Amino acid sequence: CRRASLYSAQGTRRSMNASEYTVTESLRDGRPCEIRALRPSDRDGLLEAVANMSEEALYRRFFAPKRTFSEKEIDFFVNVDFVSHVALAAVVDGAIAGGGRYIVSEPGRAEVAFGVDDAHQGQGIASALMRHLVAIARDAGFKALVAEVLPENAPMLKVFERCGLAM
Repeated sequence: CRRASLYSAQGTRRSMNASEYTVTESLRDGRPCEIRALRPSDRDGLLEAVANMSEEALYRRFFAPKRTFSEKEIDFFVNVDFVSHVALAAVVDGAIAGGGRYIVSEPGRAEVAFGVDDAHQGQGIASALMRHLVAIARDAGFKALVAEVLPENAPMLKVFERCGLAM
């Protein structure tokens, strides 16, 4: 496992409300993609997105074969406080195509993770999620984001290398 530490100078406080975050991006193929705060009502959509991920994509995200989740795990992924745990959904054509989140590991530092369903990989969703998570983290005063990445997960390593933060 490779640890990517992404350091950023503290941003200007804008008092962003992460729980109401929403912005529209364009995918590489030109389709619109809404990047927005994950909602508890996204439970079914999130589970559908996971169902649309290959075994390889799930392994890259969870570092183990993972196809099902307990109710406790689902609750953890869906019900976030937007302070110590921030989660964004990428919505394409009315369905969740991916998501990204950070979880505070210590003051000023959080771990980031991403997942994109197979049909939408290579469209720039993880990069867009990263940009918006960085903006939220900067607004919250974070100084570092960290990610555990498998060495063979070249697409995710490229996202981190191109995100504009020092590694």
